[in-house]
Amino acid sequence: MPTFVYMTRCDGCGQCVDICPSDIMHIDPKVRRAYNIEPNMCWECYSCVKACPHNAIDVRGYADFAPLGHSVRVRRDEEKGVIAWRIIFRNGEKDMNLLAPITTKPWGKHIPQLADAPPPSQEVRDSQLLYNEPKYIRFDDGGLHTLESAGLKLKTGVYE
Repeated sequence: MPTFVYMTRCDGCGQCVDICPSDIMHIDPKVRRAYNIEPNMCWECYSCVKACPHNAIDVRGYADFAPLGHSVRVRRDEEKGVIAWRIIFRNGEKDMNLLAPITTKPWGKHIPQLADAPPPSQEVRDSQLLYNEPKYIRFDDGGLHTLESAGLKLKTGVYE
């Protein structure tokens, strides 16, 4: 069920862009509204739908549970601790409400302190787990590398 954005509800806040793991939610620079650049590549995690504070993002349901002409609304209710999926059929008569508990933590609550984490041991660095890692993040040739030392540059995102 790929996502789509109601342009009239979206205010371009960028929360869907920040949370999308497949990087397919973007902000249109002309109208400052979010849109899904590649619906077929959607992982269907619905992080963008749940994160949108204006309920501007909806999903297209599959025919196995919602036939042609339906509408699916996904709402995150923090007070009740649930995510509600409301499916309305095209005849307007059948209405389904599916509830699922919220299992994620609030945004920004648990930020890992990576500077305090111990570096990987020599055994881990020599194992097969890192055999295919790019050379600019390898530890075996002089320690931790940065973007600058690898000749890379961080691209600017939505917020400049």
